[in-house]
Amino acid sequence: MKYEILKSYFGYPFFREGQEEAIDALLQKKDVLAIMPTGAGKSICYQVPSLLFTGVTIVISPLISLMKDQVQALNASGIRAAYLNGTLTFPQYKKAIQLAGQGEYKIIYVAPERLDHPLFLKMLSKIEVSLIAIDEAHCVSQWGQNFRPSYLLIKSFIESFPKRPRIGAFTATATHKVESDMIELLGLKNVQTINTGYDRKNLFFSIERPKNKEQRLFEIVEAKKDSSGIIYCTTRKDVETICQSLNAKGIKVTRYHAGLSSEERSGNQEAFLYDEIPWIVATNAFGMGIDKSNVRTVIHYSIPASLENYYQEAGRAGRDGEESECILFYSPKDERTILFLIDHQEYAESLDDQEIQTRQEQEKARFAKMKGYALTSTCLRAYILHYFGQQTLTSCDHCSNCTQEHEMLDVKEETSSFLKAILETKERYGSQLIMQMLKGSKAEKIVRYQFDRLPSYGALKEKTQDFIRSLFYFLQEEGLIEIVEAPYPVLKLSNAGYHFLKEPDALYMPIFKEEEVLQEKEDALFLQLKALRMRLSKKFRIPPYMIFPDRTLKELAFKKPLNKEQMLKVNGVGEAKYKKFGRYFVQFFRSQAPKD
Repeated sequence: MKYEILKSYFGYPFFREGQEEAIDALLQKKDVLAIMPTGAGKSICYQVPSLLFTGVTIVISPLISLMKDQVQALNASGIRAAYLNGTLTFPQYKKAIQLAGQGEYKIIYVAPERLDHPLFLKMLSKIEVSLIAIDEAHCVSQWGQNFRPSYLLIKSFIESFPKRPRIGAFTATATHKVESDMIELLGLKNVQTINTGYDRKNLFFSIERPKNKEQRLFEIVEAKKDSSGIIYCTTRKDVETICQSLNAKGIKVTRYHAGLSSEERSGNQEAFLYDEIPWIVATNAFGMGIDKSNVRTVIHYSIPASLENYYQEAGRAGRDGEESECILFYSPKDERTILFLIDHQEYAESLDDQEIQTRQEQEKARFAKMKGYALTSTCLRAYILHYFGQQTLTSCDHCSNCTQEHEMLDVKEETSSFLKAILETKERYGSQLIMQMLKGSKAEKIVRYQFDRLPSYGALKEKTQDFIRSLFYFLQEEGLIEIVEAPYPVLKLSNAGYHFLKEPDALYMPIFKEEEVLQEKEDALFLQLKALRMRLSKKFRIPPYMIFPDRTLKELAFKKPLNKEQMLKVNGVGEAKYKKFGRYFVQFFRSQAPKD
């Protein structure tokens, strides 16, 4: 029966990794904790069993935009669903509650803040609840990156039911500590943990350290302007600057941050979701719960605060399983912004000074791991998977560190020169001044501070500026130098750096060759299908990817179905979707077929 539901409502003949295991555990009356990467299809794990159970499924989610999208997609697939959150007016909320109490819906999405709302609780007393699904379950843990106090209500909410429903908790990222917190704080019992791993094999990860970030960003987006992408920035100011710059250069982009009105945010988000504007520049306020499957590129213009945040945001690329790219720009200047935000973050009034200090230390430790990712010369995928406790190969052949051609160069002498330059300037200056001094620059400050008279002045004058900058990043990665805020960033030697100067040894640094950014080329038929999908999107007022994702369009382009039977054999085409949209595609292929 579960296979019939999967095909009929969702259009897929087979379950993906972890989905069937989670569904079977729920059917066996077990609680489930499913840790599955973004794009792995977690929602199927509770949507399919919801149609097998006699009662209603309650989905607890903090993601208001996801609720709307999921309900829209479920209704388009012939499944009765609704959502209850703060975006509804009181009359709308009351009407939805009334219909829910009459058994009109199989799946009800609710924000955690609504769990103790009197109208909601009164409605629940009238219906049978078979399953409670908890999305973004890591939000219950104070060790997680997105702790929400309202999630602490969930355990008592579950315990309030006279007959305990089945419970499914779902998340994309969780360290071992967060995993144990989810089980304890959500009150999971007889729990089956399903961890499919964190690897997103279709994502290509890369690190860039451009001299001119704005120019490099333009080059990348220009090459990919016909596909969909997200550019993440740390500050609203960067969002505004980049959006204006790209639009001025003829790139069609929109923006999203908390400083915009709710109407403008909503309008810009819809323009992006409906493929009216292919690129969006945003702070991390954007994307939580955005289920747009055809995002091909995610660019982080500046480094995020943690690997959890980075992997979640980068994971918004390629949710349809197609090849996609995640690019991180790194600059030491960005560190100051993150550390400032950590030091000036507002915490709950209930926390005392010691608890706040502990929380800040935890966040700085998470940021140190994020910085390690930006600096590593080893496999980027392996670094991420190791952080989340997953053993993996040392090389993936699908990240910039593994695929770029490089040679290993012994930089023992250059390292000694760099470390000596820091000591000669009394460990009181930042990276730019040290690198200028090593290059033999006649910059005003170099002369004024008389650095041109020091022994290390011009020690690396034969090297390029790019080489010296790469050496700086490499020495950070190797732990020989540290950046200390005092009160502005200055370079200091670590204990390992002092030891190296006493006993210099061979030290090999990878020297990478530049690679050109390649532009994707789509065939004419696929572009025609995208145009048809866009017309249907406007006709039915639903986002294009909810009609059919890109991978379904590519299979349609390959199989060219001429009738309903052929169309239903395509992945992503179910009875409900065919009934609503299928005939338009069949008509298109019949019009393209050669005439006898």
